[in-house]
Amino acid sequence: MNLIKITKKKYPIEIDLLYATKKNFTGKQIYKKKDCYLHKSAIPMFEKSIDLANKLNLKLKIFDAFRPAEAQWKLWEHTPDDNFIAHPKKGSPHSRGVALDLTLLNNKKKELDMGTGFDNFTKKSFHNNKNISKNAQKNRLILLEIMLAAGWDFYKKEWWHYQLFNSKKYKLITNNMLKKPMM
Repeated sequence: MNLIKITKKKYPIEIDLLYATKKNFTGKQIYKKKDCYLHKSAIPMFEKSIDLANKLNLKLKIFDAFRPAEAQWKLWEHTPDDNFIAHPKKGSPHSRGVALDLTLLNNKKKELDMGTGFDNFTKKSFHNNKNISKNAQKNRLILLEIMLAAGWDFYKKEWWHYQLFNSKKYKLITNNMLKKPMM
């Protein structure tokens, strides 16, 4: 398996996998475990993102990373909107292990204002939205600059979503393929 476990012991980050709780847009726990994984090809960009954030006295906070294909189906069944959730037959970059949903924390471990919360499925979540405060616009640009400089691609409709370029070249990973299933 090409997935690498991401932990707070290994990296100076915060992890709050919201799909491992009921604090997500479905109101249901999607993952049984709070294990966070990334494809080994994403690790160099991930590490560079951490370094760039640290140089700005900021820290990454991960909401989601690898997502088994079965979990993608659960999200799609709840909200079948391909503006925000990839159709499971097409596959999500998350289900390939090459995507991160994240935000930035200040040195007091407080999330920076991004204008909306994670998984806000409205136009306010679009990168170019001007109907949010100037501070939130600035914070989104800081996150965007960190992630782009580290080598990530972005999704224009979700300020929190970053993925490897050419993500479709990576294979979909199901829960059954994992040594320790997440679901």
